[in-house]
Amino acid sequence: MAKKGKRYQEAAKLVDRSKTYQIDEAVELLKQFPKAKFDETVEVAYRLGVDPKKADQQIRGAMVLPHGTGKTQTVLVFAKGEKAKEAEAAGADYVGDQEYIEKINQGWLEFDVIVATPDMMAEVGKLGRVLGPKGLMPNPKTGTVTFEVEKAVKDIKAGKVEYRVDKASNIHAPIGKLSFDAEKLIENFKALTETIVKAKPQSSKGKYLQNVAITSTMGPGIQVDVSDFRPS
Repeated sequence: MAKKGKRYQEAAKLVDRSKTYQIDEAVELLKQFPKAKFDETVEVAYRLGVDPKKADQQIRGAMVLPHGTGKTQTVLVFAKGEKAKEAEAAGADYVGDQEYIEKINQGWLEFDVIVATPDMMAEVGKLGRVLGPKGLMPNPKTGTVTFEVEKAVKDIKAGKVEYRVDKASNIHAPIGKLSFDAEKLIENFKALTETIVKAKPQSSKGKYLQNVAITSTMGPGIQVDVSDFRPS
């Protein structure tokens, strides 16, 4: 196991591993960690009581955080005609069709999110080998395959985050930057957690939110008490 850096070790001394913190306590603790030389991302990790091998328990979706993520997303839109004009007016960074498919095949990946109109997916789908492993393939479940191009682009620019359960039943998602006011981080955390709770599959039995922790890019995880967030 790689040795943790001095900054991480100093931060780890502040965390009681045997304790589960209230979210306001956890955020306050995060802000006490030794600072990195950049504005760290604050991320939440959810350990869920689901079986991702079952189709109906493969939780995936997207939402717009109340206070955004603190990161400006570069958006590529695959669309033609009026929908292409709509994407440009909404603030998409790149808009087109075949020319961008060719560029991606040649190794160009200077974007964070792809939005595609449904009529473009036959062509975009051919990029699956390139985009799939990087998690960049548009998907209706996350609102990135849609004719509502304007809304999709504006939501992404406003701080939309995607969440997806992995093979180990975990979800990792950002809720902002360490420079955010504590209240903004707390509100983003609550909004995301409520969304994850609402996504609980009916076939999932037992405890759903098994473990939840927040962390900064360079810091240790802090366990958060989510007993108030109960699936209906």
